[in-house]
Amino acid sequence: MTTDINYNFGLIGNCASAALVSPDSSIEWLCLPFFDSPSVFARLLDKDKGGHFKISGVGTTKIEQKYVPGTPILKTIVATKDGSFEINDYMPRYFVGADKVYSPSEVQRNIMVLSGKPKIRVELKAMPNYASTDAEYTVNRDHIKIASVKGDYNSFFLYSNLNLNKIIAGELIELEHFSYFLFSYHEKLEEICNDKIYVEYEKTKTYWLDWCQKTRAPRNHRPEVLRSAITLKLLTFQKTGAVVAAPTTSLPEIIGEGRNWDYRFCWVRDASMTIELYARLGHTESATRFMNFILNRLPRKAENIRVMYSISGEKTLEEQILPHLSGYQDSRPVRTGNQAYTQDQNDLYGELIEAIYTYFVINIDRDIQLIEEVWTVVRSLINQVERCWTKPDSGIWERRGPAQHYVHSKMMNWVAVDRAAKIARLLEKPAYVDKWSGLAHQIKEDILTHGWDEPLGSFVMHYGSKIYDASNLLMLHYGFLERTDPKMINTVRQSYDNLVKNDLAFRYIAEDDFGLPRNAFIVTTFWMINALYLIGEKEKAKKMFEKISRHRNKLGLYSEAIDITSGRLTGNFPQGYSHLAHIQTIFLLETDYDWSDVTKTRKTTFL
Repeated sequence: MTTDINYNFGLIGNCASAALVSPDSSIEWLCLPFFDSPSVFARLLDKDKGGHFKISGVGTTKIEQKYVPGTPILKTIVATKDGSFEINDYMPRYFVGADKVYSPSEVQRNIMVLSGKPKIRVELKAMPNYASTDAEYTVNRDHIKIASVKGDYNSFFLYSNLNLNKIIAGELIELEHFSYFLFSYHEKLEEICNDKIYVEYEKTKTYWLDWCQKTRAPRNHRPEVLRSAITLKLLTFQKTGAVVAAPTTSLPEIIGEGRNWDYRFCWVRDASMTIELYARLGHTESATRFMNFILNRLPRKAENIRVMYSISGEKTLEEQILPHLSGYQDSRPVRTGNQAYTQDQNDLYGELIEAIYTYFVINIDRDIQLIEEVWTVVRSLINQVERCWTKPDSGIWERRGPAQHYVHSKMMNWVAVDRAAKIARLLEKPAYVDKWSGLAHQIKEDILTHGWDEPLGSFVMHYGSKIYDASNLLMLHYGFLERTDPKMINTVRQSYDNLVKNDLAFRYIAEDDFGLPRNAFIVTTFWMINALYLIGEKEKAKKMFEKISRHRNKLGLYSEAIDITSGRLTGNFPQGYSHLAHIQTIFLLETDYDWSDVTKTRKTTFL
């Protein structure tokens, strides 16, 4: 296994699941049939027994890897002493008919000979059920069936036009012109052949090129925006409209320590921000699917929204530890599930209603039935805000200690009510406008009175604390205070002086229930860049942007956190929140884009 401080894995996926492919063409992480299914390859979490699927050139002299531009198709070019070949790794996704998308639970690995007569070996080591069981291999006429030996039954099917027995044995195979591997959760009902594989590759490539063509992006940095946008798209679940925070579990914030979590779930906060961005980028179909996901979670007016759900909408996500896995670079424990589902995180109302507000602005004259249903949800959510905004919660950082009156949560309650009032104005509901505008003013005054610390010259993490918190920088993003407000300017400058080290921003630097944070967060670094830009310190902002841009992995992907000394990426990977903020920052730096209100956004020129 290649160890690289920058997580130089490529992400492939198709909105059913996703896989991580190493620089030397090994699938190190794959869960099938869906994101949150047990892994079949998990070398990422245990290099000895996790399982992997590797294609190696015999006598390799050079390996290059890159994405096919405008797609999540990962191309690995391998030069050997006998010749060269390329591997195209992807998960099929394309239209069947006018509007139905085909996203099978499978990975395709196509090999094209470029020169000479290269030879390969295949390492196929499936370890189903999070490597809790070995696999049994059965060779049939046109495929290998791979089945779990014990525990929950899972089976997989590998199709190839190469010798199946040699694949299992890891024997040398001389390549001809074109070869393929199709690794599927389901047994295929139609014949797998070169022509079918080629057509599915071309259809998948066309789907993504067309999708990128429809994506609004600034003229400069367009390739970077599209790579982040594709990554966010790969984190959406086609069947329900849910959005996962990341496709992995248990990749640690700090190598060798226990700050690691399962991120293969739909946080309403993260998903709402992603979908709100997608609506602005021109992909309203993703926003509509997410709105339907939320509507299905709130069938009754009295139903309250949860912090997070499974991708299929389940509410209970019990956290469990897998002691048989050693963890990424011995960072135990390995976890499935996430106990954060039991928390109160009152900020989520703001992110969700902000997304709904953007959706209303864009779709007000379209689907009247959906608009009516969403309006009911808005009223129900504000009823919840009225009851909870004065109460403590666990905050955006999901601290597992006592609940507190977090300033960011209060501010996002203000966002919820402020945007709800704007929705009511759009729908010509003056009684709601007056009522909710009054509540927004009340919340704002409470924050200004109790969330500001005069001796520190800054807003603080929670009422009565002396802790700087990068989430307060979002006051500018949401328009809570103007960029010229002295309190806002002071908060940005104090946060920069206290939270930024080596041009990378921490969430906070106070001790929590896991000790002192030692790694910066990528999303908060982008927030700091945006805040500096908005208060007029544009050169400092651009310098920080250039620095964080150099920390992407070689394929343009970001994780959750970053070591301020070594620059290594840490945490779950790739992280949707990081790519979301990356796009927002590029729009701001390049076009002075106003994120605080979709209706007053300055018109920009796009390719």
